[in-house]
Amino acid sequence: MTETGKGEAELTDSFREAMRHVAATVYAVTTINDGKPYGILATAVSSLSFSPPSLLACINRGASLHDPMAEAERFCVNVLGLSNRDVADHFMIPEADRFSVGDWEEQHGVPVLQTAQSSLICSVANRHVFGTHTIFVGELIAASHREDATPLTYFDRHYIDISEAPEKARRG
Repeated sequence: MTETGKGEAELTDSFREAMRHVAATVYAVTTINDGKPYGILATAVSSLSFSPPSLLACINRGASLHDPMAEAERFCVNVLGLSNRDVADHFMIPEADRFSVGDWEEQHGVPVLQTAQSSLICSVANRHVFGTHTIFVGELIAASHREDATPLTYFDRHYIDISEAPEKARRG
């Protein structure tokens, strides 16, 4: 038993349920390995440092992207916007050619979604295995951003539109 008196399975279920209620931006994390593009949707991405500019991407070791990314020198974190919902939906189809939907272009040796809200191209600076995931530390080598995009956000197993959230917060 843990300190809270819950068994490990119960604690895992409670954690999963709690995390479902944390709104998160949706990312398409991509790389190329042996000339083939790979990508998955992720929400476990975070900025790390401004000096050097870097971020973390946490990838489940069972994910189709994991092994190719473990061997790759670079990856891209594409921050999906509301207009990229079709890309997100297509990435969720098992065995689909994930790059057949969306305007993808290779830059710095990785797939970059041209219509993404932002694209952050990184070189792999470090890898750290923890639990079921590998934490990839990426040092930024290129970035682009569209001012007119609203992030695609995931909350409680659904995509939500947060474009009016700041407006509602000001009224309160």
